[in-house]
Amino acid sequence: MNIEEYRNFCLSLKEADEGFPFDKKTLVFTIKGKMFSLTNIETFELINVKCDPEEAITLREQYGAVIPGYYMNKKHWNSIKMNGSISDQKIKDWIKQSYSLVVLSLPKKIQKEL
Repeated sequence: MNIEEYRNFCLSLKEADEGFPFDKKTLVFTIKGKMFSLTNIETFELINVKCDPEEAITLREQYGAVIPGYYMNKKHWNSIKMNGSISDQKIKDWIKQSYSLVVLSLPKKIQKEL
């Protein structure tokens, strides 16, 4: 997966938005203002995704390219090294799971709209 495919996939999720809230190189994808994934556009070495805390540990043990969230809350975020060792489909699944976790944290009224 390259950065364009990553960006297109994230934006394909319902009402997903993108922006640069931190600096000019950190691309952040949000749903209703809450982050579900981000990456450095200059390097695209890794992406960050939100994850269930127990599953986060399991994925880190199972995949060498999955590490605790870089510059994130390591309990709730994983970083995925974009080195080609993990299939695009698996990465897309993890992005969708991250999106879903964030949607579940939104007010019920907004959840129903999504």
